[in-house]
Amino acid sequence: MSGYALTGLDSKVAVVTGAGRRRSIGRPIAIALARAGCDVVLTGTGRDPADYPDDEKAVGWRDIESVADEVRAEGRKALPVVSDVADAVAVQELVAVTVAELGRVDIVVNNAGAAKGADRVPVVDLDVDEWLKVININLNGTFLMSKYFARRMMEQGDGGSIVNISSIAGKALAPNTAAYASSKAGIQALTASMSGEVGAAGIRVNAICPGIIDTFRMDDLGRGEGWDELVATRIPLGRAGTGDDVAHQVVYLCSDQGAWISGQSYTVDGGTLPGR
Repeated sequence: MSGYALTGLDSKVAVVTGAGRRRSIGRPIAIALARAGCDVVLTGTGRDPADYPDDEKAVGWRDIESVADEVRAEGRKALPVVSDVADAVAVQELVAVTVAELGRVDIVVNNAGAAKGADRVPVVDLDVDEWLKVININLNGTFLMSKYFARRMMEQGDGGSIVNISSIAGKALAPNTAAYASSKAGIQALTASMSGEVGAAGIRVNAICPGIIDTFRMDDLGRGEGWDELVATRIPLGRAGTGDDVAHQVVYLCSDQGAWISGQSYTVDGGTLPGR
């Protein structure tokens, strides 16, 4: 039999935050890890179904419960948990329920992020509460998840992998994105610093910085001629990314084949931001 297979993921337990959206990055990550052999804990905020986008309503989407069904369809265990990554108590409870139900934790993917909002304005016009909301969910949430789950991994003594979903916004640092860009640049700094602290315990910490990914977060731009022009002018490889493009990188970083990689922030953007 020919081919090259990633190894080391069978029967591992992975936690993926922000995993409930149908058109997203979190859902493909969860499914890819399940296909690679992982049991998966899926977290979401418990969205009101009345706020679901039309495409989710049309198919009777059930947020993390629907993704849990897809994980189980791959033959793996799924544990959907409503949780708030920005709440230290909630994160510690998530660690406890993960261990109680699945016995351990091996992989954490910090994907939860603040929704696009009124933060995309100049700093002088940026509402303090909008700044804090973005920082609390994106950066503080990644910190809390990394802190408490890494503690558990260290207690287990078997190593592990943390993958933080950042963004090329944390490298491009464009005007009118101060809250979002700061949160994502902070994630990259957290990734690098923490990797040097937990490496001796066999825990790897890396970040992925996606570019333009065709998910619900881009719906404010619409689709059609304007979208096609954006893709053609911004992305050298000529297409927007998909959640699967990010998921493939996550699985690699968590596999045996990625075992000597830590402290890195990988740009996955079709060539949009070369050299960084």
